[in-house]
Amino acid sequence: MSFYSLRLRSFLFPRLVLVCLMLLVLARAQQAPPEVAFTCDFPGSDPSHYGISVRSDGHASYVSDGKLAKDADSDEPFRMEFTVSPATTARIFDIAKKANYFAGDIDSKKKNIASTGSKTLVYKDAQRNTVATYNYSPVPAIEEITTLFQGLSTTLEFGRRLEYDYRYQKLALDEELKRMDDLSGRGGVPEVAAIAPILQKIMNDPSVINGVRARAQRLLERDGAGK
Repeated sequence: MSFYSLRLRSFLFPRLVLVCLMLLVLARAQQAPPEVAFTCDFPGSDPSHYGISVRSDGHASYVSDGKLAKDADSDEPFRMEFTVSPATTARIFDIAKKANYFAGDIDSKKKNIASTGSKTLVYKDAQRNTVATYNYSPVPAIEEITTLFQGLSTTLEFGRRLEYDYRYQKLALDEELKRMDDLSGRGGVPEVAAIAPILQKIMNDPSVINGVRARAQRLLERDGAGK
């Protein structure tokens, strides 16, 4: 190999590696699963801020500033990774499609509607990255997906409080599970499987009173998470 060939090779090789790495990063970004995210900011409520993201493969993340006690004062947000069922994942992405992936203005803009918090929906895939912010939307698909995400937050906050009560104040489990049972009977606690571990722990603990254990079991069975 000639001197000039060696010089050319040493010049091109690092650049070729860089190009290959850039193409690999780009390919991975394009292969990332589509994702739908929802955030809600509502000062004065609990939590006053929370966010949920769900990927098309069912992997989901949750973050909130919900308090575990009325007088609690913590700056540390609650974070949780969980899995959404295939049925609910498919429903989320079907609704996003019906809502045109949240493109355009979805807020009603009516001034006589009470504030229920500033909400944001995000859709990301290889071709789209859309963001829509609203207080209330007259679009049926937006209303449906908002209710679903609010329900998911409710479920995860129940699970968080149950973990706390089980560890520090088991007598409080009865009231918390009564509230959860009542709301679940009205369809307000979706994806109970996401908090199945704490419900199973309560159900299997002989130190917990029988009525509380039975209620935890009923919640699991109602959702199909106790199978």
